Amino acid sequence: MRDLVIVGSGPAGLSAAVYAKRAMMDVVVLEKEAFSGGQIVNTEQVDNYLGLPGISGFDMGMKFREHADTFGVEFDDREVTAIEDHGDHKKVSLEDGSSIETKAVLIATGAKHRKLGVPGEEEFTGAGVSYCATCDGAFFRNKEVAVVGGGNIALEDALYLSKMCSKVHLIHRRDEFRGEKILGAQVLETENIEFHPFAQVTEIGGTPGKLELKVAVKTPKTVDGQTDSNFTLPVAGVFIAIGTSPITDFLGDVVELDDAGYVAAGETGQTSTPGIFAAGDVRTKAVRQVATAVGDGAAVVHYVEEYLNGLKKKV
Repeated sequence: MRDLVIVGSGPAGLSAAVYAKRAMMDVVVLEKEAFSGGQIVNTEQVDNYLGLPGISGFDMGMKFREHADTFGVEFDDREVTAIEDHGDHKKVSLEDGSSIETKAVLIATGAKHRKLGVPGEEEFTGAGVSYCATCDGAFFRNKEVAVVGGGNIALEDALYLSKMCSKVHLIHRRDEFRGEKILGAQVLETENIEFHPFAQVTEIGGTPGKLELKVAVKTPKTVDGQTDSNFTLPVAGVFIAIGTSPITDFLGDVVELDDAGYVAAGETGQTSTPGIFAAGDVRTKAVRQVATAVGDGAAVVHYVEEYLNGLKKKV
């Protein structure tokens, strides 16, 4: 019987693993992806994490993993298919049909890229459609590409791609960005980035490497000087950066989720089910950053320890 099973090895999961090992817990981290670090590994450069200015997201993820390794954290690359609550113990089912018995579980699965849901998106994924500019940008060097979105990731992607691509079309359904103002200003000042406001991609066609994006422009009546229109944009690739959705599909009804699918949990990480905790981007919270995820992971172990001590008193 394990003390704690951590599902996910992003900043929250790895932080929790380090603190759990320091607390002498019998802990294992389950991570199905090839690399630890979560979404951060797809970020070209991180400038706002204290002590590591300018580090690449991939390098940051590797440093986090190396730190956990120095404490002897055990990792397992099998995928979790379900979590069952059996009172004082939990059952974590794995893809190969086996399971792990544990006293407590920490859900730290983070979030995944959200899809547009338009015709052609699935067909061209990996053949011109990408969700990671830092992963795939180099394939489109000196070519014309598009980025869809208006948040920080979309703005960062557009700036990153502008350094290697001949032109970047930034397509956003509003005329104002949702991301940081400094990033928005940099985008608008970059010569080879063309901003398409009030625009939405309705279909992705063409052939691999020669995509044709069907774009619909719908201008609010309050905006003067612009009219609705439809046009086709020929590009080599399109990078979709419209946000993320929580990775909670494997949870079933074992814990309560909010309307957006995030695990309902406060600062203690305790979910609606005693002994099952959540930390990082997967839980309900106002701010989702690397620093807040690391803090989540550190803090939640304190409450896991309290929970485990409570179980001991029952014996």
